[in-house]
Amino acid sequence: MKRPFFTLLLLAAAYAAAPATARAARPPGAPADTIVVRLPNQATLTLLVRDAAQLRELPKYHLDSLTTRLAGYINQAEAAAKTAKTEQVTMEFYPDRDTPGQRLPEHIRITTHKQNPNAKRVDVALNKAFKIQVNTDDEGNRSVKINPTPGRDRAEREAHRDSLRAKSYERGNSHAATVVFDLGLNALANQQPGAGQSAVDLRPGGSRYVNIGLDYMQRLGGKRSPLYLVLGPEFAFNNYMLNGNNKWVNQNNVTSVVAETNPARQYDKTKLATASVNLPLMLRLKLHDAHYRSTFSIAAGGFVGYRLASWTKLKYTTDGTTYKDKDHGSYNLEDFQYGLQAVVGYGQLHLFAKYNLNPLFKAGQGPDTQVVSFGLRLFGN
Repeated sequence: MKRPFFTLLLLAAAYAAAPATARAARPPGAPADTIVVRLPNQATLTLLVRDAAQLRELPKYHLDSLTTRLAGYINQAEAAAKTAKTEQVTMEFYPDRDTPGQRLPEHIRITTHKQNPNAKRVDVALNKAFKIQVNTDDEGNRSVKINPTPGRDRAEREAHRDSLRAKSYERGNSHAATVVFDLGLNALANQQPGAGQSAVDLRPGGSRYVNIGLDYMQRLGGKRSPLYLVLGPEFAFNNYMLNGNNKWVNQNNVTSVVAETNPARQYDKTKLATASVNLPLMLRLKLHDAHYRSTFSIAAGGFVGYRLASWTKLKYTTDGTTYKDKDHGSYNLEDFQYGLQAVVGYGQLHLFAKYNLNPLFKAGQGPDTQVVSFGLRLFGN
């Protein structure tokens, strides 16, 4: 194994001794010079150099002695990859500690890739200055590159991105906090009007739902498990806007919807609004493709909440003048709330739905109905 590297060093010396004018022929910014050595076993050793000074550094590392050790290291890494459950295996070696005084690299990191597009690629990093890339074809032949130019082809760039996504998937998503922002609509379900009352008619486009929160995700299982536990808190704003020239009123400790009796007053908006803090608790299944890009995900569970404030807002026109009246009060709304919720999505598109199990108003003090909220999750995918 000494002869190939000896030949390599002779070529390096020849390059270093070449006239300066010949080396200067390469214009600034041109690609690095390349020295190719074909070994007797049909492997190819490619040396990419920036200048002669970089070549002169090679003898310090005793590559003739290193090649024997390197072959053993690669065999260990490949053997570990065959039995590993992950798509890649990284092993570290310290030859300088084993043989002090020979100026061998202090640190060698070998990464074998098992199930990606470059399934038989082996990366070897020597300290920070040198990197060796070993490629094995289907017939068992190997090609070796020292200091390969990063991103020379599409496959290498994609493999590098996959490696970064895999690390983010394994580490960053094990326990993470995500800002969520939901925008949707409210509807009233299971209405049971009392005697002399009609069902509440909401204006769909004006009965908006807005939710802002900070969800914490904790991975359940191993570092590649797709199952997470999701926990809040979240702050929700519900609007219940009425159709027609009607308004919310609280009379005799009963909240109801009545028609405006003054024909000169026409309502542009009349709504009942609430602000609440909620604590969701869900299980989430988050899948990804072979390149660790998010694909299908679904989360389901429940929530509990507490009403922080509520108010009515009227916007109307009288004799050509526009007025806005706002009145804060409980309006006999339930303080505590609880229900079910789910989020389902693919890629960057996510939909949410919430269903309140308890009524919107206290029993006998308002319309007997429950709330359904649905829409888009714009952030927090």
